[in-house]
Amino acid sequence: MKLFNQNLPPRGTMMSYAGLLERLEILRSTLRWANSLDRPEIEKLLRQANAVRDEVMQLSHKERFIQALGSQPDRQPDRQPDRQPAEPLEPAPGERKQALLARSFVFEGTFGDNPRLLDALEIAEKAAPTDLPVLIDGESGTGKELMAKVVHANGSRADKPYISVNCGAIPESLIESELFGHKRGAFTGAATDRKGKFESAHKGTIFLDEIGELPLQGQVKLLRVLQSHEIQRVGSDETIAVDARIVAATNKNLRKLIEQGQFREDLFYRLSVIHVSLPPLRERKDEIPLLLAYYGDEAAEALKRRPVVLSPRLRDFLLTYAYPGNIRELRNLMYRLSCLAGEVADLAQLPEDIRPAAPAPAPVSTASIAVPVSTAMAAPAAPPPSLAEAKRQASDEAERACLERGLKDVGGTVAELARRWDMNRSHLQILLKKHGLHSKDFRQRDPNAH
Repeated sequence: MKLFNQNLPPRGTMMSYAGLLERLEILRSTLRWANSLDRPEIEKLLRQANAVRDEVMQLSHKERFIQALGSQPDRQPDRQPDRQPAEPLEPAPGERKQALLARSFVFEGTFGDNPRLLDALEIAEKAAPTDLPVLIDGESGTGKELMAKVVHANGSRADKPYISVNCGAIPESLIESELFGHKRGAFTGAATDRKGKFESAHKGTIFLDEIGELPLQGQVKLLRVLQSHEIQRVGSDETIAVDARIVAATNKNLRKLIEQGQFREDLFYRLSVIHVSLPPLRERKDEIPLLLAYYGDEAAEALKRRPVVLSPRLRDFLLTYAYPGNIRELRNLMYRLSCLAGEVADLAQLPEDIRPAAPAPAPVSTASIAVPVSTAMAAPAAPPPSLAEAKRQASDEAERACLERGLKDVGGTVAELARRWDMNRSHLQILLKKHGLHSKDFRQRDPNAH
């Protein structure tokens, strides 16, 4: 089958909307009348569709630029030389965010109007269509991997593989094999040939998470790949060409690691051609209500129940909490609240280590209270348990409450609860026995039964 042979115009040539519509109609006709499409033909159509999309975005940029020029007041020919140019107007709240979304910006989730975050997203949008390396830094839990997926999804490699590698989780002895693969018999346990992460990411994107944890030996080999775009499997002399877009992330200060001799300076500059910094959640307060609603709905869908309602005092706490674990901590809190609470969640369902202390009772004068002799001579109260014991008791209470709520939702059907929670039925029975819970106590009884 012969596909439409697309001759792209040179850069800078204005393409009319009518021309774009004509090319889109040709693509649609190709798909409508095709009896079958092989993979190469599908990839060609995707490339054509991506090219049309890019030109639509360019036209959109040009049109907004022309409109902005047209909206400016006419220049006065006799302008005085001492007149100061007008300062650029600050965009209205929400304008930058809406402009991103209007440009078909792909983002899985939600985000607010924080200027630093919008700066990062706009940088990612501009870098995405290129093949330049991107380095993302920020505290743990700020969404660095999500930003890497944004770069991938908005670029020309969106339909190609996205491979994620946690550099801090690979033993130093296996780094080369994990990244570049190995030949059979290269070392003990290498029973078959194996592709590495770079080969798997060929033509796509490879995300190197926690790049600051990569040992110096691995940094040297990574630098060589960045320079030559070739790899060698462990135990092989054959070079393999790889074309993978590199996005790296770290929660460490790489410049300090360079000063301490723990990170190569030349690798840093290779990775940070485009540098994106993500602000912590405590600086993005406007985003917290959006995230609470987003992850509340996500947790409800995962647990197959209605979204939990937050009590006023719990909501006030969640809106002002500092979130040292950033977005990851907020997400986990919403899942916990959705699991432990009924229809309405309150402060009691928060983890004990962050739960606000209850206000102390008002002092009462002892002079106005008659203390019975038997009470005065009673044995002192037992000392509180250790911190470890207190944590264990709190964990057991939370586990029991979650089991009771789950049994109540399924009418005491253990098999259904195991299916909803995606866990082994026998393991669920062990947990029920541990807490002395019986499924029959939660079964719905027929009110007409005698």
